[in-house]
Amino acid sequence: MDKALQTMIDNMPEKTGKSLTEWKDVLKTKSFTKHSEGVNFLKKEHGVTHGFANTIVTLSKEENNSPTDLVAQQYKGKESLIPIFEALLKVVKTFGDDVTITPKKTTVSIIGKKQFALIKPATKTRIDLGLKIKNKPTTDRLESSGPFGSMCTHRVQLTNASQVDGELIDWLKEAYEKAE
Repeated sequence: MDKALQTMIDNMPEKTGKSLTEWKDVLKTKSFTKHSEGVNFLKKEHGVTHGFANTIVTLSKEENNSPTDLVAQQYKGKESLIPIFEALLKVVKTFGDDVTITPKKTTVSIIGKKQFALIKPATKTRIDLGLKIKNKPTTDRLESSGPFGSMCTHRVQLTNASQVDGELIDWLKEAYEKAE
């Protein structure tokens, strides 16, 4: 955790009258559709300064998003892509016990020793699979990373679970083995 953030959390009881856990409990009794509504509630109703209010609301939101919730949000309205996502997970789980699947807000990171793949529902009909395979030439299918920037070296666009084929599995395996 960031040192400044930890200091803020440590100082919270003295500066605001409650610990972070107590503030999270206060927020659980309310339901806000926007971040700013939670911040304004803490400022107006409890006299919390903006910096603390923003931190409390941000940290309570992160806790409310379980990995399952994050994936569900990514595929809301894109349910037809779930079989592709599940096919990719099935493959990477066979690579080793060190493979970690980490859902974020808009992507799912696949990590071995280091991150080697990234799954992103790009449109309602396409998943972009980012791969990190240094010094690998691009092909018509194995494109340059595009929207992934330096996080990945390549991208494969997937519109059907049948595209999780031998060639793609080989690329995933190569990315996993080269992750350092």
